[in-house]
Formats: sequence, C-alpha cells, structure tokens
Amino acid sequence: MAAPTSFTAREVEIQELENNYLIPTYARYPLVIDHGRGCWVYDLEGRRYLDFLSGLGVNALGHAHPRIVKVIREQAARAIHVSNLYYHPYQGRLAHKLSRLADMDRAFLCNSGTEAIEGALKIARLYSQEAKDKFHVVALENSFHGRTLGALSATGQAKYRTPFEPLVPGAAFARFNDIEDLRAKVNEQTSAILLEAIQGEGGIFELDADYLRAAEELARRCNAVLIFDEIQCGLGRTGEYFAFQRSGVKPDIVVTSKPLAAGLPLGAIIAREPVASALTAGMHGTTFGGGPLACRVALEFLDILEQEHLLEHVQRVGAHMRACLEDLKDHFHFIKTIRGRGLMLALDLEFPSRPLMLEALHAGLLINSTHDTVLRFLPPFIIREEEVDRGIRILRKLFASYKPAPQV
Repeated sequence: MAAPTSFTAREVEIQELENNYLIPTYARYPLVIDHGRGCWVYDLEGRRYLDFLSGLGVNALGHAHPRIVKVIREQAARAIHVSNLYYHPYQGRLAHKLSRLADMDRAFLCNSGTEAIEGALKIARLYSQEAKDKFHVVALENSFHGRTLGALSATGQAKYRTPFEPLVPGAAFARFNDIEDLRAKVNEQTSAILLEAIQGEGGIFELDADYLRAAEELARRCNAVLIFDEIQCGLGRTGEYFAFQRSGVKPDIVVTSKPLAAGLPLGAIIAREPVASALTAGMHGTTFGGGPLACRVALEFLDILEQEHLLEHVQRVGAHMRACLEDLKDHFHFIKTIRGRGLMLALDLEFPSRPLMLEALHAGLLINSTHDTVLRFLPPFIIREEEVDRGIRILRKLFASYKPAPQV
C-alpha cells in the first residue's frame, strides 16, 4: 500500500509540534509511524510499510515480538529501574552471557553505543597511563563511532567532526584496509586502535581479515588496547554473534548496543582481563545503564537468537537477499557495487541515493540513504525470503522507472 501524497490533520499536528518545540537535529522522512508487527510498520491511517531498516538495526526481532512484549509487561510490573548501588537478578547474568559469547571476561552495561565507545576509550586511557604521553587513538578514515565529543574525536568523517573542533586531541586516522598506513600511524604513544569490522554509517565497508590481524599484531607490539566497534554489525547482524569472529582475531574490548535490548536503550563494553580491571569502583558509572527491565529483555533477545536459530536464518536469508541484489545489479547499470554480508547490505549507486530512498518509502518500503550514494539495508533478523522478494520487487519497479536528476 503506497504512502499518501498529503498529510492528515493529525500528521500535520505531530509535525508542527516537533517543528516548534524540538531542537531540529533530524531531517525527518515524511512518515508518522503508529505501530509495527513483525517486519511491517503502520502509519496513523493503517497503511503498512515493509521494514528493511529495523530502526537502524535496533529492531532485530521486528516489531511487537510476542516474547519480548511478554517480558516487558512482566518486568515493568516488578521493577523498571534499580540504582547501580544495589544488585538485581539480571545484570550479572547478562554480563556473563555477553562475556561468554565474545570469549572475554567482563562487561560494563550502559545506555547506548556512543556511551560504550566513551567508556572503552576511558578504559584504554587508564590501562596505558603508565606512560604520560600514551593517550593517542588510531581509528579509520570514513569511520563513525558516535556523536559525543570523545566518540566524535575518533570518528573519521569531516562532516561530523568539523563543526565541533577542536576535539579531544590525539586521534589519527588510517586508510581503510591499508596495512602499511596503519603501521605508519600506530606507535608507542598509541593507547587504542579503534575499528569497525564493517563500517555501517560509512556505507557498509568490511575490513579484510588480514587487516584485522595486522591491527592485533600492532596492538600487542605497542601495548595498545584493540577495540572493535560492533554497535551496528554485532549481535547477529552478519550471521555470527560478532562480525570480527570470522577473522579469528582476539580484541581486548568489544562494544555493542543497537539490537541488544530489542528496542530498549542498552549498550555494553565487553573486555578481557587485565584491561577490564583498569576501571575500579568510582572511576566510571551510569545512572540508567544495566537496569532490570533492559537487562531482562536483553537476556530474552539472546535466548531467542539461540532457540530460534536466528544466526543460521540470517545467513540463509542474507545470502538470498544478496543474490537478489546481484540480479538487480545485472539489470541496472547505475548500480556500481554491492557490499556487506548477512542482513547488513548496501547498493552503491552512480548518483545520490536519497531521492530513490524517498520513492521507496512512498511505494511502501523503508530503506536508508547513507554516505550520499548508498542505499543501506538492515532488515529484521526474522525476515522471510518471501518478504525479501517483495521488497526487491518494489526496488526493481522503482529502478526501472527512475530517472536521476542531472548532475550539476
């Protein structure tokens, strides 16, 4: 069912309230979402849209998953928030489970991905503090690690950094998959090497296994902390619990967030000893992170991944979706490349992708435009092949009729 060409009075009221009272940090898409079920979301008039974006990778179980709804209802009636001055039944269990999945030792639970990055950089600074000038961070060009000042300082895209400079000093940015340039950037002053196994906001670019192994070797040689940012690519998105695991590399810290609590805010820093023990009581904290509601939902999410064999499902349906995108590329010359794995995929076009993304929305398909020319796909893990086929049919029809605006 196609999106409307004009807005109802209720939709206009919602938009006007935001325009008048919210700080205008988002360029909203022309859609008011009322509710969702499975891989579909619905607007105020009941029109439905196939969700190939899942809240930017957050709604990995789709919308209104019955087990998640049940757990939220039960726990909300017991305890939503407990101060971290006290114990509750779920935080230790979740830390243990995450540590086991990542083959690490300890976890710290926070509210978001950017907060997890901040905490990881603080741990690296503490772990390296025996050398006064050992505070430099090496990240990658085109990377994205969050919007707080610390995370932004390690983000290798000028459009995010420039308005807020000067930022935290000491960051250097190596070229993507260029091992020699990475070696030139890492030295004895480096406290952390920060990498996304697959760059998400940067346009779905995957680091080679050789590059990850070189980063591990350099970190060991320079006594730097190797941090993997798996906020978007982790916890099942690629068909493994963590995208780095295919390479066999062992980082010191992994940060994750987006799908962890099935839509509730929750992030995690997962670390090895002795790096994890650099933080001691009073040196870091969070008011809301690791509360009983979010932790219990996260445990349920991880149980569902395992019990419903969703990693295998992601691999199978992701391969089907990749094949469908390859077929599109064979038929439309303006598709330059297809990137990604599992259910983290992208088409790179010869022209700006946002107009096509908006056309897809009006045709009933939610996708994302990123990095100017990229269409990004992050569908829920529960998506079926027939739903993939439906989305591909919409794209095929749009591609066949689309005429990009002339480049100026």
